[in-house]
Amino acid sequence: GALVGRSGCGKSTLLNLAGAMDFPTSGQVLWEGISTSSLDDAGLTRLRREKLGFVFQSFQLLPTLSVIENVELPLLLAGRAGARQAAGELLEWVELSGMGDRYPHQLSGGEMQRTAIARALVHRPRLLLADEPTGNLDTATGNVILALLSRVAGDQNTAVLMATHSDEAAARAGVVYQMRDGRIEQVLRR
Repeated sequence: GALVGRSGCGKSTLLNLAGAMDFPTSGQVLWEGISTSSLDDAGLTRLRREKLGFVFQSFQLLPTLSVIENVELPLLLAGRAGARQAAGELLEWVELSGMGDRYPHQLSGGEMQRTAIARALVHRPRLLLADEPTGNLDTATGNVILALLSRVAGDQNTAVLMATHSDEAAARAGVVYQMRDGRIEQVLRR
């Protein structure tokens, strides 16, 4: 799905609420029937590590880690075995085979975003939250990233919720949530 609307309408806030990065001042956000506000730090960490993936406009790769180290990091932090193999498989899936030894500064913007997507998917999350994932990319590269995100639900069995200003990005979404002044004003299903 795509969250669309003017700057300041609440798209990023809604993503942060869905990702348990922020908490509602009223009401509740439920994950599998459990309110995110009721989770302690360990529960929130588990939720983010096991169920959620995040992709940002600014990529947020760690510059001192290689591409494959960036991708395997969520699995290493969770203490899971097979991190290197899983990272390699995801790099192949995002068409970055053979680039695992490079560092972020050696990559193009599109390659950095594909690395970030691989990192977000390496632990097989149920939901991928993407905040303006094409915002720092030219149109052609942005279209490559949008095509990749379109494959996520089918190939990785992961739902995608993306905040975007891009009409092209919204056109690829199965559901578009039009936001205005912090509320979902309209839902368009394709």
